[in-house]
Amino acid sequence: MARQQSRYVCQACGATHLRWEGQCRTCGAWNTLVETLVHEPDHKARASRSAAGPGAGATPQSLAGLREAEPVRTPTGISEMDRVLGGGLVPGSVVLLGGEPGIGKSTLLLQAAAGLTVTAGEVLYATGEESAGQVRLRAGRLGLLEGPVGERIRVVAENEVGRISALAREARPGVLVVDSIQTVTVDELEGPAGSVGQVRESTLRLMELAKGDGIAVIVVGHVTKDGMLAGPKTLEHLVDTVLSLEGERTATLRLLRATKNRFGSTEEVGVFEMAEHGLAEVADPGRAFLADAGQYAPGSVVGATLEGSRPLLVEVQGLVAPGAYGSPRRTASGVDTNRLSLLIAVLGRRAGVGLGSHDVYANLAGGLDLADPGLDLPLALALASSLRDRQVPPDLIAIGEVGLLGELRPVPGLERRLREAARLGFRTAIVPRSRRGEVPEVKGMTIVAVSNLREAIGHALDASVEPAGRTGPE
Repeated sequence: MARQQSRYVCQACGATHLRWEGQCRTCGAWNTLVETLVHEPDHKARASRSAAGPGAGATPQSLAGLREAEPVRTPTGISEMDRVLGGGLVPGSVVLLGGEPGIGKSTLLLQAAAGLTVTAGEVLYATGEESAGQVRLRAGRLGLLEGPVGERIRVVAENEVGRISALAREARPGVLVVDSIQTVTVDELEGPAGSVGQVRESTLRLMELAKGDGIAVIVVGHVTKDGMLAGPKTLEHLVDTVLSLEGERTATLRLLRATKNRFGSTEEVGVFEMAEHGLAEVADPGRAFLADAGQYAPGSVVGATLEGSRPLLVEVQGLVAPGAYGSPRRTASGVDTNRLSLLIAVLGRRAGVGLGSHDVYANLAGGLDLADPGLDLPLALALASSLRDRQVPPDLIAIGEVGLLGELRPVPGLERRLREAARLGFRTAIVPRSRRGEVPEVKGMTIVAVSNLREAIGHALDASVEPAGRTGPE
């Protein structure tokens, strides 16, 4: 039988050392030694495999002859989460959920565990960060202690991966939840919990459990101050799905995204609202990030972004103030600061809106953080509106990418975004003019097609300019 020993392996050259050292003696790299379990091969088993010949292993098959059954998905009971997963949880898969502390990861998983008790049977909840009593207090706030749900969720306060795997194989739950992977350890390794070697080996053990026994495993992962998942990059490569729960801790809205999904799309997004009794699904995500009627002022323009197949309307806010002294400030929340600086330069050079001596602030309402180029035009209009102190009509929406020459470029899914805007009551849209000269047709909406940023500002802020588009069919 193969024996397991702990060694420190250099991640740069692969050299093996008996103990940790700051510098690898072989290649000279610093801080690259990671504790790893080295499996010594069983020579008898290797000899028997060699004697069996090449026919003992798997044989190649043609691509057309491959047959793979469609994965059976288990609904979590939360439609927004099922949407991001691609329809539900796949048995035998490993899902990694990351997010900032206090964002609601444990709350979401406990609610999902309650829904999975109906479709997948019992759920084993292994907690290494909290005690079993603390998990019970959270379940009480969520109203999950009464009825069969409270009986089918089994909680264990354990952080040794071997013990967790043994309990899972003994109880045979439908789903195993591990909160969190940074607190799980392997007895054969000497490093502390959360070290690179511990996190990688613990994930490998949980993956073997999931693939071998058909138990779906959901793992909670911490994030660094930069917003990246803590631990080695191999952690994301090992799992089947990587989910990220985003949002401002002081705000109520949360976004669930998939940055990796072997069983579905990575473009869908789930929208939740933090309520008194946990995370509630937003009934109409399209208007979730819009201000209430009558709250729009100069510097506020509505844009539309596309998250997978779901269009979302978002309020883009800009504030321009005279610079007090020194270099003017450029502050952005939810948008890229470099993109903001680029738009300021284009506005001054190509559209006659000089902001070089002003302090500029940009914000996406609702705590969103987006990199959609289709928000360039509403952000530019918001800055021009704030500088001239002229309000953009509240029923106007702007969509388009701004180039360095001040030209406007179309964005993907334009008609889908416009249809969602029309559904929510917007009656005018400023969009880039297509190369073919075609103007989208949306019922009940006036589509203004412009070629450059100067024209867009004129149509949005100057009421004397006649629209250059046409009105869609009523």
